[in-house]
Amino acid sequence: MPHHNKRKEKLERLKDAIKNNPHLTEEEKSQAIKLIEEWYIEDQADRYFWSMVKQKLLEISAKIEPILAELGFL
Repeated sequence: MPHHNKRKEKLERLKDAIKNNPHLTEEEKSQAIKLIEEWYIEDQADRYFWSMVKQKLLEISAKIEPILAELGFL
């Protein structure tokens, strides 16, 4: 989970930088923060998906490896 905390900290720093930027209107700040939060959520979902795919492939691999070895492929 240390990577998750670092990403969350970076997200918060980015949001603070946007909020404190004097060159952006309140509407621009709001839209930028919304986009960044959406990207963060999508990134988290993507990481979860690939983590699950990796886990399932490892499970399948463990079951198929003996068969492949028996057939002489390993």
